[in-house]
Amino acid sequence: MDKARILRSVVGVRTAIPDGAFTAPALGTLREGSGIVIREDGLVLTIGYLITEAEEVWLTATGGRVVPGHALAYDQETGFGLIQALGPLDCPALVLGDSAKVKLGDPVLAADGHGQTTEAMIVAKQEFAGYWEYLLDEALFTAPAHPSWGGAAFVDQNGMLLGVGSLKLEMSRGADTSDINMVVPINLLRPILDDLLTRGKVDKPPRPWLGAITAESNGDVVVVSVAPDGPAAKAGMKGGDIISEVRDEEISGLADFYRHVWKSGAAGAEIPLRVLREGRETWLRVKSADRDSFLKRPQLQ
Repeated sequence: MDKARILRSVVGVRTAIPDGAFTAPALGTLREGSGIVIREDGLVLTIGYLITEAEEVWLTATGGRVVPGHALAYDQETGFGLIQALGPLDCPALVLGDSAKVKLGDPVLAADGHGQTTEAMIVAKQEFAGYWEYLLDEALFTAPAHPSWGGAAFVDQNGMLLGVGSLKLEMSRGADTSDINMVVPINLLRPILDDLLTRGKVDKPPRPWLGAITAESNGDVVVVSVAPDGPAAKAGMKGGDIISEVRDEEISGLADFYRHVWKSGAAGAEIPLRVLREGRETWLRVKSADRDSFLKRPQLQ
């Protein structure tokens, strides 16, 4: 594996987000991470939270050369983001690998846009449910964790891209704990890439979004908080509510909750939820929304 060449294909990403942006309170107005050059014309793949609502995007290539970029697309379902460099990066493109063929124990190299690499291995391939209404049927998990994981490239022994770094999590085995990375598999990009390039989004109705931060506790889905002026807040949902049913169907865990909501129709569908609040049960009818309608559109620099 040619580490030097791989590092040349990974760039630093720095973005500026307006103070009044919807995601500013949670993700900040200055964000930094990495991106991966996947086409010779300067198309960069990254993790989408770095570029959500970005009004400025800057890419730093090997050697410190800085090039402006434009946030082309962010896919809510996969979490992938695309940036187009607005000047020559002169970086080789990484070839997309096949994340479906990865096996437990396979070695991977994690590389970021600051020249750091971590030799790791695949420790799990399993479902991942995120508190921000996000679900992957099969994410990749690697250890040890890369210290700068957001948008980092995870490549196989042949130098082919397997996925994009998204999170650092803690894994427990008995009394021992260790940090691991959650990686979005590259195979999720293939079916949507053309749509993202030509339309800026995937050509299908958006999923219903509730605007609720939720967590799983012993199989219960607990509301941690709700987005101000979001659908859940408008329906009267509160932090501490326990969601037990969606449309008269019991739910078992966070992933099951999301699947029940999403099968209710497209964004705009009304979602009836049974919640337990301070020992009493009540029904809430949440008029779902398209999450993208709450976000500022990126402007071409």
